Amino acid sequence: LVGLVDPVAGALQPRLATEQIVFRDYLRSVSQVPAGYPGEAELQQAYDVGKAQWQTPALYRVSQIFLAVGDPQALEATRKQAQELSKKAQAAPGEFAALASQYSQDPDSARRGGDSGLQPLQQLLPEVRGAVARLKVGAVSDAVQSAAGFHVLKLTEQQPARTATLDELRERLTQALRAQRQEQIAKAYLEGMLDTATLSIDGAQLNKVLEEKL
Repeated sequence: LVGLVDPVAGALQPRLATEQIVFRDYLRSVSQVPAGYPGEAELQQAYDVGKAQWQTPALYRVSQIFLAVGDPQALEATRKQAQELSKKAQAAPGEFAALASQYSQDPDSARRGGDSGLQPLQQLLPEVRGAVARLKVGAVSDAVQSAAGFHVLKLTEQQPARTATLDELRERLTQALRAQRQEQIAKAYLEGMLDTATLSIDGAQLNKVLEEKL
């Protein structure tokens, strides 16, 4: 391919790429957000504006004894075992964790006495969801069948729906507001340069960026 490549254009490409990188870094350097931003007033304003988004759904802590049905021929035998375990747990709810540890075939929750943690109803299996919604805290369900097998459920805790507090959202809001402000500063800087048709470059700052690239 000798003679088909413009040597001048080829030489310019690395230079242009370097200039683009340097200008991008320079733009980032002149659009730094002040260390104290956002302040409490900005955080409170952002929290109030987005308050409808800070709703957390009701949460349910459910423990289960799970019996899998791998062989269709074992369906009825597994159903019977689940029903027997349900009756035992309903008669002695305090023994649920021990029964789950011994009989549940869900290894992760079985190690915790059947506890599957706090979750919104929407994250549970549809069949399980309906049974949990009808339980009172401390109560044990009848055997519930799903496509995977049978579940005996105990509702151990319920937290009502609520609005997250500003303190809970402080870090998330701070990061979002700082990112937004940096974009605004960079945009304003570029628009200012375009309005004046000149590039008002801070030479000392540009030199600093260039030195870091060398």
